[in-house]
Amino acid sequence: MTNQSLPNPTNGELQILRVLWRRGPSTVREVLEELEDRRPVGYTTVLKLLQIMTDKHLVTRDSAARTHVYSAAASEVSTQRRLVSDLLDRAFDGSARELIQQALSGRAATRNELNEIRQLLDDIEKDHS
Repeated sequence: MTNQSLPNPTNGELQILRVLWRRGPSTVREVLEELEDRRPVGYTTVLKLLQIMTDKHLVTRDSAARTHVYSAAASEVSTQRRLVSDLLDRAFDGSARELIQQALSGRAATRNELNEIRQLLDDIEKDHS
């Protein structure tokens, strides 16, 4: 299954993926411990979500050891790109300008963030010249 054909993760699945991206390969218990720092969640809930995510090819499971170890199937960057691309198509009819305009009007960007965005745009413009 290619990265483009992966389903978009739900909010709960995305929380688990963030743990796996941060920690690397992890057991259910390790994922649970990190999630519990933010909100109460049960072991069986995390296990069930990881099983669903395995079926959806969002994570891989190494069952060589007694305790299964889960890893994100795609990188954080590629998942973010896939989610943004989907949002761009569905909500903004493919208009990057509209997406950026809404993103910047919805929350005030810091001066540093705006400078970084300007630099990114300059770099993209140089690449297309």
